[in-house]
Amino acid sequence: MKLFSIPSPCYVLEEEKFLKNLEILDSVQKNSGAKILLALKGFAFFQSFGLAKKYLSGTTASGIHEARLGYEEFGSREEDKEVCVFSPAYKEQEMEELVEIATHIIFNSFYQWQQFKHIIDKKNFILKKQGKPSILIGLRLNPLYSEVSPAIYNPCIQGSRLGITPSEFEKGVKEFGLEGITGLHFHTHCEQNSDALERTLVHFEKYFSKYIKKMQWVNFGGGHHITRKDYDLELLNQVICNFKKRYNEIEVFLEPGEAVGWESGFLIGEVVDLVNNGLNIAILDISATAHMPDCLEMPYRPRARKLSKDFGEEKDLGERVGKYCYRFAGPSCLAGDVIGDYSFDTPLQRGDRIIFEDMIHYTIVKNTTFNGIPLPALGMIDKKGFRLLKSFGYSDYKNRNG
Repeated sequence: MKLFSIPSPCYVLEEEKFLKNLEILDSVQKNSGAKILLALKGFAFFQSFGLAKKYLSGTTASGIHEARLGYEEFGSREEDKEVCVFSPAYKEQEMEELVEIATHIIFNSFYQWQQFKHIIDKKNFILKKQGKPSILIGLRLNPLYSEVSPAIYNPCIQGSRLGITPSEFEKGVKEFGLEGITGLHFHTHCEQNSDALERTLVHFEKYFSKYIKKMQWVNFGGGHHITRKDYDLELLNQVICNFKKRYNEIEVFLEPGEAVGWESGFLIGEVVDLVNNGLNIAILDISATAHMPDCLEMPYRPRARKLSKDFGEEKDLGERVGKYCYRFAGPSCLAGDVIGDYSFDTPLQRGDRIIFEDMIHYTIVKNTTFNGIPLPALGMIDKKGFRLLKSFGYSDYKNRNG
């Protein structure tokens, strides 16, 4: 496969690896009885949904646009697919649109549930007359426990806006009751193994067990790194099965996003120039801030390899390990647009390609046109080779600015 023939920069989904992830996720559904939903906030490469929907039970969204994408491209109630939605706060117009496509709507407060209850009740009345299933309503809870670090990704820290705390939940139940609420939801994970879920459920049940018993479904949220090589699938299946037994075979949802696209694609770019300021700096047509923002937010240093017409392909040896050391940096005006320090046994040359591994999740959904930097193209590698799916140009930048 000729990587130099791929336009630069470009996000590339590798279908074979993607399919392997889907098969792992489907095995969890079959072995545990849980339903797995694709979290669009982490992976929204909809040109792959034709394959994904053969394995997964639906999508989960953070608002109207994600919900519409899931509904239009992944599947609807009529296709036996779930369209689950959670937002910290909804607007009335959003709710008017959501009731036309959602199967589950999850609220972050009792106030919002009460505010939009009349819209949902009206739609459910129509659905009942048509002999169709009702929209199911849930509440997001904060079990006051999460093992996530750093704090920017932890939804259970002091002062978090996400989820109803136990004390506030008790107040809400006392004031409004739970009639019409059929499910409970928590999301406390980020890139974690199943042992974290096992420990989290202890806290979830400590505060909310008596209410779980009254529910039809529970959503364990996302952040489960199910497709990672060291993930304990056996424990996950056991935890879900035991939970279902404790609560009269209650329906369980999981909503991974990153795990769907995990290790299934790369971002390829080009070395545009080489400069020196106390160290060798390679300026790429890939930007950390515009194309892979989690590198700065998390932060983390992505794995990389270089492809040279003179020296072939070579994996990064680490920071200042190899003979030739370089700092990879982006083309934007942000001084901190730095991806990381890398080294190789052979020198880097202008025109070489740099391949950053595992760049399909939380990249395309978060990238920007900051500084007018072009968005990377989208492509896929399947059995027939590379296919260019979409390119972006000036109009995409212009239309985002007015």
